[in-house]
Amino acid sequence: MNRLGTHQQATLSRGWVVLLALLAFALALGYGFYVLWHNAPSLPLRPPTRTEAPPVRGSLEAADGTPLALSTPHDTRLYPLGPSAAQLIGFGERSSGKGLSGLELDLEKLLSLGQSLRLTIDPQVQAIAEQALWHGLEVAKADWGTVVVMESKTGRLLAVANGPAFDPTAPRGNLQQDVSWRNHAFAYALEPGSTIKPLTAAVLLEENVARLETKVYAPMSRRIAGWTINDVVKHPETLTLSEVLKYSSNVGITTLAERIPRETLFNYFKKLHFMDEAPMPPLSYQPQIGVRVAAPQVRPLHRWGPAEYANASFGQGFLITPLHLAAAYNTLANDGVYRQPILFEGNTSQSAVVFRPQVAREIRKALTDGAAENAKLPGYVLGGKTGTAQVVVDGRYSSSVYAALFAGFIPSNTPRVTVVVTLFHPKGSRIHGSQVAAPIYRAIAARLFALWGVPPQPQLEPSAKKGKLVQR
Repeated sequence: MNRLGTHQQATLSRGWVVLLALLAFALALGYGFYVLWHNAPSLPLRPPTRTEAPPVRGSLEAADGTPLALSTPHDTRLYPLGPSAAQLIGFGERSSGKGLSGLELDLEKLLSLGQSLRLTIDPQVQAIAEQALWHGLEVAKADWGTVVVMESKTGRLLAVANGPAFDPTAPRGNLQQDVSWRNHAFAYALEPGSTIKPLTAAVLLEENVARLETKVYAPMSRRIAGWTINDVVKHPETLTLSEVLKYSSNVGITTLAERIPRETLFNYFKKLHFMDEAPMPPLSYQPQIGVRVAAPQVRPLHRWGPAEYANASFGQGFLITPLHLAAAYNTLANDGVYRQPILFEGNTSQSAVVFRPQVAREIRKALTDGAAENAKLPGYVLGGKTGTAQVVVDGRYSSSVYAALFAGFIPSNTPRVTVVVTLFHPKGSRIHGSQVAAPIYRAIAARLFALWGVPPQPQLEPSAKKGKLVQR
């Protein structure tokens, strides 16, 4: 019994030893974890990795908030107005949406960060300009055309229309052959032709070397420095400056332009920003970001010989974009004050005086009195200047490729907008600005007057039978 009791007591003692050892091990392990935890703040801890979703591409809106381009969260780029303003807005890559043309390209840095922008474009004015242009292109069978509508007092671009129509969501063809995607108003510089004559006339009035009543000997042709300058429209040999504009006489304007030094006209071209590669201001809050415009090509003054000067006075021998021409003509609309064209809401248009107000008004009146028949609209005061410019092909002026232009004001006595119409390579028997560009201007004017709610005014004309004034 004594041996059994002793054995049981020894077994019990060993159990307690094991239990105490396990307890000590657990305490030591716990203490170790405590030390590690206590010192853990000094060790860098990595938060769980999260993938940030890229921002949705920024949208482009018209002046009234109408969406012109926007993206879904799944990177689908939408153009709610379809072909309207498509060349101005541009397009991007199918997969990434990265801008490839137009504003989608020029504003890529901002749009890719989710920044949205509002333009000065008025959707109704844009539609009016496009409808008139697209119809006019079909009639003229021209390769392409463009219309710029600029608000006279502010410089805001209300419409930048291009044609033929382009659907930014449709499958794209060869971009080198099909240029319907291009914003011709900004991207193509061409000779402005006779649309420059009113600006040359304004310089003559501003420099006090001529008046609208000033007479000039203007035969149908003249020789200058071995070159022959011809007129197209038959006219009397003696013309007033006002008639020089009406008959679009190259001979008349070059003869009168000899009354001023070459550098005088050249400096006015500078004041009208004909040498400006960036006629529009950049974004007010992002001055490093702007809209691409084709660089003008104007010879430096030291290369203006007698023939080059004569050509420049009637719009030949230099290249500017339709946007440059619209801004220059708007100086006449704005009583002699040049305003920068602006495309983004919030931007400020810088201004500078170029002509006296009376000079601008006199030129507008001359362009109203001598307006082409196809530019007139019964009951309204309209006016402007036609242009038909030869196009250089393979280094020589082509005898078959022309650009037809019309630049004018709506209305021309108290302008609300300045309009420039350009058609490239009209075909058939009707290729002149008075034949194919002026009707587009008239159609735009008619629809704008309807939009503005301006009714036609009664007109007075001599009665054929009684010699009295009658209304019609």
